[in-house]
Amino acid sequence: MRMPAEWERQEAIWLAWPHNKNDWPGKFEPIKWVYAEIIKNLVSDVRVRLIVKNMKALGNISETLTLAGIDLTKIDFIIAPTNRSWLRDSAPTFVYQGKKRVALDWKFNAWAKYDNWKYDDKIPTLATNFLKIPTVQPLHKNKRVVLEGGAIEVNGKGTLITTEECLLDAKTQVRNPGFKAKDYEEIFAKYLGVSNTIWLEKGIEGDDTHGHIDDLARFVNPTTIVTVTEKDKSQHNHTILQNNLKRLKAARDQNGKQFTIVELPMPRPIIFEDQLLPASYANFLIANDVVLVPTFNDPNDRIALNILSECFPKHDVIGIYSGDFILGLGTIHCASQQEIA
Repeated sequence: MRMPAEWERQEAIWLAWPHNKNDWPGKFEPIKWVYAEIIKNLVSDVRVRLIVKNMKALGNISETLTLAGIDLTKIDFIIAPTNRSWLRDSAPTFVYQGKKRVALDWKFNAWAKYDNWKYDDKIPTLATNFLKIPTVQPLHKNKRVVLEGGAIEVNGKGTLITTEECLLDAKTQVRNPGFKAKDYEEIFAKYLGVSNTIWLEKGIEGDDTHGHIDDLARFVNPTTIVTVTEKDKSQHNHTILQNNLKRLKAARDQNGKQFTIVELPMPRPIIFEDQLLPASYANFLIANDVVLVPTFNDPNDRIALNILSECFPKHDVIGIYSGDFILGLGTIHCASQQEIA
Protein backbone atom coordinates (compact mmCIF):
# COMPACT_ATOMS: atom_id res chain seq x y z
CA MET A 1 0.00 0.00 0.00
CA ARG A 2 1.05 3.60 -0.61
CA MET A 3 -0.44 6.82 0.68
CA PRO A 4 -0.03 9.42 -2.05
CA ALA A 5 1.02 12.99 -1.35
CA GLU A 6 -1.80 15.51 -1.13
CA TRP A 7 -0.81 17.17 -4.42
CA GLU A 8 -1.26 13.95 -6.40
CA ARG A 9 -4.37 13.77 -8.56
CA GLN A 10 -7.64 13.86 -6.63
CA GLU A 11 -11.11 12.65 -7.53
CA ALA A 12 -12.92 14.60 -4.81
CA ILE A 13 -12.71 16.42 -1.50
CA TRP A 14 -14.87 15.18 1.37
CA LEU A 15 -16.47 17.67 3.78
CA ALA A 16 -19.20 17.42 6.43
CA TRP A 17 -21.55 20.36 6.88
CA PRO A 18 -21.10 21.76 10.41
CA HIS A 19 -23.93 21.39 12.90
CA ASN A 20 -22.31 21.01 16.34
CA LYS A 21 -22.80 24.48 17.81
CA ASN A 22 -20.61 23.62 20.80
CA ASP A 23 -17.59 23.66 18.50
CA TRP A 24 -18.10 27.38 17.77
CA PRO A 25 -19.46 28.95 20.96
CA GLY A 26 -21.30 32.15 20.10
CA LYS A 27 -19.92 32.13 16.53
CA PHE A 28 -21.78 29.30 14.85
CA GLU A 29 -23.77 31.37 12.35
CA PRO A 30 -20.78 32.62 10.29
CA ILE A 31 -19.35 29.12 9.93
CA LYS A 32 -21.78 28.08 7.19
CA TRP A 33 -20.47 30.92 5.05
CA VAL A 34 -16.89 29.79 5.62
CA TYR A 35 -17.86 26.34 4.35
CA ALA A 36 -19.66 27.92 1.40
CA GLU A 37 -16.48 29.85 0.54
CA ILE A 38 -14.38 26.70 0.77
CA ILE A 39 -16.80 24.75 -1.43
CA LYS A 40 -17.07 27.59 -3.94
CA ASN A 41 -13.31 27.55 -4.44
CA LEU A 42 -13.18 23.76 -4.71
CA VAL A 43 -16.00 22.91 -7.12
CA SER A 44 -14.31 24.52 -10.12
CA ASP A 45 -11.34 22.24 -9.48
CA VAL A 46 -12.55 18.98 -7.94
CA ARG A 47 -15.80 17.28 -7.02
CA VAL A 48 -17.08 17.85 -3.48
CA ARG A 49 -18.70 15.07 -1.48
CA LEU A 50 -20.64 16.73 1.31
CA ILE A 51 -22.02 14.80 4.28
CA VAL A 52 -25.27 16.32 5.62
CA LYS A 53 -26.74 15.20 8.92
CA ASN A 54 -30.35 14.71 7.70
CA MET A 55 -32.82 15.56 4.94
CA LYS A 56 -34.25 18.47 6.91
CA ALA A 57 -30.86 20.18 6.95
CA LEU A 58 -30.30 19.57 3.25
CA GLY A 59 -32.82 22.20 2.16
CA ASN A 60 -31.19 24.97 4.20
CA ILE A 61 -27.72 23.95 3.09
CA SER A 62 -28.72 23.90 -0.57
CA GLU A 63 -30.20 27.38 -0.17
CA THR A 64 -26.99 28.68 1.43
CA LEU A 65 -24.81 27.22 -1.31
CA THR A 66 -27.10 28.55 -4.04
CA LEU A 67 -26.98 32.04 -2.51
CA ALA A 68 -23.19 31.76 -2.63
CA GLY A 69 -23.37 31.10 -6.37
CA ILE A 70 -22.34 27.45 -6.22
CA ASP A 71 -23.39 24.93 -8.87
CA LEU A 72 -25.04 22.16 -6.84
CA THR A 73 -24.54 19.62 -9.63
CA LYS A 74 -20.84 19.58 -8.70
CA ILE A 75 -21.62 18.32 -5.21
CA ASP A 76 -22.61 14.85 -4.02
CA PHE A 77 -24.88 15.23 -0.99
CA ILE A 78 -24.62 12.23 1.33
CA ILE A 79 -27.14 12.01 4.17
CA ALA A 80 -25.73 10.61 7.41
CA PRO A 81 -25.48 11.67 11.07
CA THR A 82 -22.13 12.94 12.33
CA ASN A 83 -20.85 14.10 15.70
CA ARG A 84 -18.50 16.75 14.31
CA SER A 85 -17.30 17.93 10.94
CA TRP A 86 -13.53 17.35 11.23
CA LEU A 87 -13.22 14.84 8.39
CA ARG A 88 -9.43 14.96 8.22
CA ASP A 89 -9.54 12.75 11.30
CA SER A 90 -12.74 10.73 10.97
CA ALA A 91 -12.92 10.05 7.22
CA PRO A 92 -10.86 7.21 5.72
CA THR A 93 -7.32 7.60 4.46
CA PHE A 94 -7.34 6.77 0.75
CA VAL A 95 -4.33 4.74 -0.42
CA TYR A 96 -3.25 2.75 -3.45
CA GLN A 97 -2.86 -1.01 -3.32
CA GLY A 98 -1.10 -1.50 -6.61
CA LYS A 99 -3.28 0.59 -8.93
CA LYS A 100 -6.45 -0.05 -6.93
CA ARG A 101 -7.95 2.50 -4.54
CA VAL A 102 -8.43 1.27 -0.97
CA ALA A 103 -9.84 3.13 2.04
CA LEU A 104 -8.12 2.73 5.41
CA ASP A 105 -10.66 2.64 8.21
CA TRP A 106 -8.68 3.71 11.26
CA LYS A 107 -10.51 3.52 14.57
CA PHE A 108 -11.69 7.01 15.56
CA ASN A 109 -12.24 7.89 19.22
CA ALA A 110 -12.43 11.71 19.08
CA TRP A 111 -8.74 12.30 19.78
CA ALA A 112 -8.97 10.18 22.95
CA LYS A 113 -10.68 13.16 24.53
CA TYR A 114 -14.44 13.34 23.87
CA ASP A 115 -17.22 10.84 24.47
CA ASN A 116 -19.36 11.56 21.41
CA TRP A 117 -17.61 9.89 18.48
CA LYS A 118 -19.65 6.84 17.45
CA TYR A 119 -21.27 8.46 14.41
CA ASP A 120 -17.92 9.77 13.22
CA ASP A 121 -16.31 6.36 13.59
CA LYS A 122 -18.78 5.09 10.94
CA ILE A 123 -17.79 7.65 8.30
CA PRO A 124 -15.23 5.37 6.57
CA THR A 125 -17.94 2.72 6.06
CA LEU A 126 -20.28 5.40 4.76
CA ALA A 127 -17.64 6.61 2.30
CA THR A 128 -16.67 3.20 1.00
CA ASN A 129 -20.28 2.13 0.59
CA PHE A 130 -20.84 5.26 -1.49
CA LEU A 131 -17.72 4.70 -3.60
CA LYS A 132 -17.94 0.90 -3.70
CA ILE A 133 -14.23 0.43 -3.03
CA PRO A 134 -12.49 -1.99 -0.63
CA THR A 135 -11.96 -1.12 3.02
CA VAL A 136 -9.05 -2.19 5.21
CA GLN A 137 -9.09 -1.81 8.99
CA PRO A 138 -5.46 -1.39 10.09
CA LEU A 139 -4.46 -3.78 12.87
CA HIS A 140 -1.39 -4.00 15.07
CA LYS A 141 -0.86 -6.51 17.84
CA ASN A 142 -4.38 -7.79 17.09
CA LYS A 143 -5.92 -4.38 17.87
CA ARG A 144 -7.55 -1.82 15.60
CA VAL A 145 -5.22 1.16 15.26
CA VAL A 146 -6.41 4.59 16.34
CA LEU A 147 -4.97 7.23 14.02
CA GLU A 148 -6.22 10.57 12.69
CA GLY A 149 -5.38 12.02 9.31
CA GLY A 150 -4.21 15.24 10.91
CA ALA A 151 -1.50 13.33 12.77
CA ILE A 152 0.39 12.27 9.64
CA GLU A 153 1.95 14.07 6.67
CA VAL A 154 3.53 12.21 3.74
CA ASN A 155 5.55 13.08 0.65
CA GLY A 156 4.22 10.09 -1.29
CA LYS A 157 7.75 8.72 -1.75
CA GLY A 158 8.26 6.97 1.57
CA THR A 159 8.68 9.69 4.20
CA LEU A 160 6.17 10.64 6.89
CA ILE A 161 6.21 13.40 9.53
CA THR A 162 4.38 13.17 12.85
CA THR A 163 4.86 14.28 16.46
CA GLU A 164 5.88 12.53 19.64
CA GLU A 165 3.34 14.56 21.61
CA CYS A 166 0.42 13.17 19.61
CA LEU A 167 1.40 9.52 19.25
CA LEU A 168 3.96 8.72 21.96
CA ASP A 169 2.69 10.60 25.02
CA ALA A 170 1.64 7.93 27.52
CA LYS A 171 -0.40 10.20 29.79
CA THR A 172 -2.50 12.62 27.72
CA GLN A 173 -4.98 11.67 24.98
CA VAL A 174 -3.40 8.25 24.54
CA ARG A 175 -4.55 6.76 21.22
CA ASN A 176 -2.96 3.32 21.39
CA PRO A 177 -1.81 2.41 24.92
CA GLY A 178 1.59 0.76 24.95
CA PHE A 179 2.54 1.63 21.37
CA LYS A 180 6.10 2.88 20.92
CA ALA A 181 7.75 4.61 17.96
CA LYS A 182 8.71 1.22 16.52
CA ASP A 183 5.06 0.10 16.56
CA TYR A 184 3.92 3.15 14.65
CA GLU A 185 6.75 2.84 12.15
CA GLU A 186 5.67 -0.76 11.46
CA ILE A 187 2.09 0.45 10.95
CA PHE A 188 3.23 3.26 8.64
CA ALA A 189 5.31 0.82 6.59
CA LYS A 190 2.54 -1.76 6.24
CA TYR A 191 -0.41 0.50 5.50
CA LEU A 192 1.08 3.74 4.10
CA GLY A 193 4.19 2.56 2.28
CA VAL A 194 6.45 4.59 4.56
CA SER A 195 10.08 3.61 5.10
CA ASN A 196 11.23 6.78 6.83
CA THR A 197 9.53 8.56 9.74
CA ILE A 198 10.47 12.01 11.02
CA TRP A 199 9.42 12.59 14.62
CA LEU A 200 8.91 16.22 15.65
CA GLU A 201 8.54 17.01 19.33
CA LYS A 202 5.35 18.97 20.05
CA GLY A 203 2.41 20.70 18.43
CA ILE A 204 1.42 24.33 18.84
CA GLU A 205 -0.20 25.66 22.01
CA GLY A 206 -3.99 25.43 22.09
CA ASP A 207 -4.13 22.39 19.81
CA ASP A 208 -7.09 20.30 20.97
CA THR A 209 -5.63 17.21 19.29
CA HIS A 210 -2.45 17.22 21.40
CA GLY A 211 0.07 17.67 18.63
CA HIS A 212 -1.31 17.20 15.12
CA ILE A 213 1.27 17.71 12.40
CA ASP A 214 -1.00 19.62 10.01
CA ASP A 215 -0.67 22.78 12.10
CA LEU A 216 3.13 22.47 12.10
CA ALA A 217 4.89 21.12 9.03
CA ARG A 218 3.68 20.19 5.55
CA PHE A 219 5.25 18.80 2.41
CA VAL A 220 4.79 21.02 -0.63
CA ASN A 221 6.74 18.67 -2.91
CA PRO A 222 8.72 15.47 -2.27
CA THR A 223 11.86 17.34 -1.18
CA THR A 224 10.50 20.53 0.43
CA ILE A 225 8.80 21.06 3.80
CA VAL A 226 7.12 24.27 4.95
CA THR A 227 7.06 24.70 8.71
CA VAL A 228 5.63 27.42 10.94
CA THR A 229 7.98 29.41 13.15
CA GLU A 230 7.40 32.10 15.78
CA LYS A 231 9.92 34.96 15.82
CA ASP A 232 8.59 36.53 19.02
CA LYS A 233 10.55 34.94 21.85
CA SER A 234 7.88 35.97 24.37
CA GLN A 235 5.31 33.66 22.75
CA HIS A 236 4.80 30.11 24.04
CA ASN A 237 5.16 28.68 20.54
CA HIS A 238 8.63 30.15 19.96
CA THR A 239 10.63 27.40 21.69
CA ILE A 240 8.35 24.58 20.50
CA LEU A 241 8.66 25.62 16.88
CA GLN A 242 12.39 26.28 17.04
CA ASN A 243 12.94 22.77 18.39
CA ASN A 244 10.85 21.34 15.55
CA LEU A 245 12.76 23.45 13.03
CA LYS A 246 16.07 22.03 14.27
CA ARG A 247 14.76 18.48 13.87
CA LEU A 248 13.55 19.19 10.33
CA LYS A 249 16.88 20.70 9.33
CA ALA A 250 18.63 17.58 10.63
CA ALA A 251 16.15 15.18 9.03
CA ARG A 252 16.78 13.20 5.85
CA ASP A 253 14.39 11.82 3.27
CA GLN A 254 13.82 8.17 2.35
CA ASN A 255 16.99 8.31 0.22
CA GLY A 256 19.16 9.93 2.88
CA LYS A 257 19.01 13.41 1.34
CA GLN A 258 18.44 16.67 3.18
CA PHE A 259 15.16 18.53 2.73
CA THR A 260 14.67 22.12 1.66
CA ILE A 261 13.00 23.81 4.64
CA VAL A 262 10.79 26.87 4.10
CA GLU A 263 9.64 28.86 7.12
CA LEU A 264 6.07 30.16 7.42
CA PRO A 265 5.18 32.84 9.97
CA MET A 266 2.56 32.44 12.65
CA PRO A 267 -0.33 34.89 12.95
CA ARG A 268 -0.53 36.99 16.07
CA PRO A 269 -2.02 35.06 19.01
CA ILE A 270 -5.79 34.71 18.84
CA ILE A 271 -7.35 34.47 22.30
CA PHE A 272 -10.95 33.53 23.08
CA GLU A 273 -12.19 33.34 26.67
CA ASP A 274 -8.57 33.22 27.90
CA GLN A 275 -7.77 30.30 25.60
CA LEU A 276 -5.02 30.51 22.98
CA LEU A 277 -6.44 29.16 19.73
CA PRO A 278 -4.34 27.01 17.35
CA ALA A 279 -4.32 29.42 14.42
CA SER A 280 -1.77 28.33 11.82
CA TYR A 281 -1.12 28.98 8.15
CA ALA A 282 0.12 25.39 7.86
CA ASN A 283 -3.47 24.14 7.96
CA PHE A 284 -3.87 24.66 4.21
CA LEU A 285 -5.57 22.24 1.80
CA ILE A 286 -4.00 21.23 -1.50
CA ALA A 287 -6.48 20.33 -4.26
CA ASN A 288 -5.74 19.68 -7.94
CA ASP A 289 -5.24 23.27 -9.03
CA VAL A 290 -5.94 25.35 -5.92
CA VAL A 291 -4.45 25.67 -2.45
CA LEU A 292 -6.81 27.05 0.21
CA VAL A 293 -5.04 28.79 3.08
CA PRO A 294 -6.59 29.94 6.38
CA THR A 295 -6.14 33.66 7.01
CA PHE A 296 -6.86 35.70 10.13
CA ASN A 297 -6.98 39.43 9.23
CA ASP A 298 -3.35 39.54 10.30
CA PRO A 299 -0.34 41.33 8.79
CA ASN A 300 1.31 37.94 8.25
CA ASP A 301 -1.57 36.76 6.04
CA ARG A 302 0.00 38.31 2.96
CA ILE A 303 3.47 37.02 3.84
CA ALA A 304 2.15 33.47 4.27
CA LEU A 305 0.16 33.62 1.02
CA ASN A 306 3.20 34.88 -0.88
CA ILE A 307 5.42 32.12 0.51
CA LEU A 308 2.90 29.44 -0.37
CA SER A 309 2.37 30.94 -3.83
CA GLU A 310 6.09 30.46 -4.46
CA CYS A 311 5.83 26.88 -3.18
CA PHE A 312 2.87 26.13 -5.48
CA PRO A 313 3.59 28.04 -8.72
CA LYS A 314 1.08 25.98 -10.73
CA HIS A 315 -1.77 26.39 -8.22
CA ASP A 316 -4.06 29.27 -7.40
CA VAL A 317 -3.29 30.04 -3.75
CA ILE A 318 -6.43 31.46 -2.13
CA GLY A 319 -6.90 32.81 1.37
CA ILE A 320 -10.05 31.83 3.29
CA TYR A 321 -10.83 34.03 6.29
CA SER A 322 -10.79 31.71 9.31
CA GLY A 323 -10.89 34.06 12.30
CA ASP A 324 -14.26 32.64 13.35
CA PHE A 325 -13.53 29.15 12.04
CA ILE A 326 -10.56 28.72 14.40
CA LEU A 327 -12.88 28.93 17.42
CA GLY A 328 -13.64 25.30 16.57
CA LEU A 329 -9.92 24.57 17.15
CA GLY A 330 -9.28 23.69 13.52
CA THR A 331 -9.56 25.16 10.03
CA ILE A 332 -9.47 24.08 6.39
CA HIS A 333 -7.20 21.03 6.41
CA CYS A 334 -8.81 19.71 9.59
CA ALA A 335 -12.26 19.91 7.95
CA SER A 336 -11.39 18.12 4.71
CA GLN A 337 -10.16 14.79 3.38
CA GLN A 338 -8.98 14.20 -0.17
CA GLU A 339 -10.12 11.22 -2.21
CA ILE A 340 -7.47 10.03 -4.64
CA ALA A 341 -8.23 9.57 -8.32
